[in-house]
Amino acid sequence: MDRAELAAFLRARRAALQPEDVGLPRGRRRRTGGLRREEVAALCDMSVDYYTRLEQPRGPHPSEQMTAALARGLRLSLEERDHLFRLAGHAVPHRVRRGDHLNPGMMRILDRLADTPAQVVNHLGETLRQTRPAVALLGDETAFTGRERSLHYRWFTDPSSRLIRPESEHAEQSRLLVADLRGAYARDGGDSPTADLVDALRSAGGEFAALWRTHPVLGPYCGPKRFRHPRLGPLELHCQTLVDPDQSQRLQVFTAVPGTESHERLRLLTVLGEQW
Repeated sequence: MDRAELAAFLRARRAALQPEDVGLPRGRRRRTGGLRREEVAALCDMSVDYYTRLEQPRGPHPSEQMTAALARGLRLSLEERDHLFRLAGHAVPHRVRRGDHLNPGMMRILDRLADTPAQVVNHLGETLRQTRPAVALLGDETAFTGRERSLHYRWFTDPSSRLIRPESEHAEQSRLLVADLRGAYARDGGDSPTADLVDALRSAGGEFAALWRTHPVLGPYCGPKRFRHPRLGPLELHCQTLVDPDQSQRLQVFTAVPGTESHERLRLLTVLGEQW
């Protein structure tokens, strides 16, 4: 671990980040050009004292988990993340196409959607980050662990995951999820996390195995999605998707047609906060 270089790198990246880059107001009293230490600490989910000691440099040796949190909070690119891991004395994470590290561009866009239900999902159906309205709409999908991190896995193994969608749409949703995994499997091959997920679902048999044998393919159009929210009732929403260049992550933004009942109900998400 190179404490001095690590501290200098953290200070430089903090100075380069602007409040607008992470969805924070600039305010009239801001004198520094970059972010404050307390703001970076909040973005990294760590205490201000812990982060301050890393910058001084007199902090502890950050674990791999804390180093990854620093990379996410500072909106580092993959190359910058790898450099940070080396400075912290850790091996560089293996770059399997899993999509756990959020694309900085995706994060900058998501930070500007604080009042909109939006989330970043990787190619395995794992939700990496949500806005508060998205949590209010869908629940906290970042809280799952193991294979259950994947919506694809939960949909076919946990009946409760289907309660938010009308039963009349379950068959089509199942087909879309299998088609999505088919596409990821074709890109990643047989020695990948995608293949491990597919093998687990195929071993479980049932609906997934039957659909997998039909080789479904995603079409160019995704129609409106219908939800049954436990507090707002039925919603008809459109899901606009932005895909990053290597197709490992997707930014999903949920909207409703203005003037409809769904549009009025969607506006109530900001009132509900993160309650679900």
